[in-house]
Amino acid sequence: MSTTRFDHLVVAAANVSAGVDYLERQLGVRLPKGGEHPRMGTHNHLMRLSANSFVEVIAIDPDAAPPSRPRWFGLDDPHVRASLAASPRLLTWAVNTPQLEALALGEVPLGRIEPMSRGALNWDITVAADGSLAAGGLLPAVLQWHCDTHPAERMQDLGCRLTRLTLYHPRADWLAACLQRLGAAELARVEPLADSEDAWLEAELETPLGRRVLSSRVPQRPAAV
Repeated sequence: MSTTRFDHLVVAAANVSAGVDYLERQLGVRLPKGGEHPRMGTHNHLMRLSANSFVEVIAIDPDAAPPSRPRWFGLDDPHVRASLAASPRLLTWAVNTPQLEALALGEVPLGRIEPMSRGALNWDITVAADGSLAAGGLLPAVLQWHCDTHPAERMQDLGCRLTRLTLYHPRADWLAACLQRLGAAELARVEPLADSEDAWLEAELETPLGRRVLSSRVPQRPAAV
């Protein structure tokens, strides 16, 4: 039986206030403040999805010292930053496991294990050396919490629940095989795309506004007439 569990959705924004406003429009709830990540120069707001899962809005912290390495979730990538300047969006997802080292040493390209903290909370997480998103965000970040209970238990419950996570990718068989190796095959549905299409993911949630979908798809600008 797999010990890999869905952990959280990562929604990013050019600044954290824009991200909170965006999710309020999309989901009908306003996420409370989380805290700061000193090693990455970021901060977040958080909301519980279940007793062991949550959604976070993350952004570069303008008051933090720049980190000595690229920030996680591709937040230093010029293309990611340009897209977030246009609109906040779902970037990626994360899973947790008590066997992080074994998974990180496997065949799936996850990056290196990095120790992280936020206040008194500590965990290890996989991050690429250049900070880039694994498979453009479709492969999850993998983490291992160092706490007795999942942090989501202490987050505010605003009535939102994740009902489905779908990954769209031109190499759907490869992506499904990677998830199988991570023990995460049952956590998301994988759908194929044409070779010419860009990969993206979407999360379906039940919210106070009803069914809502968050997407990593970058909106296409209308062609000039």
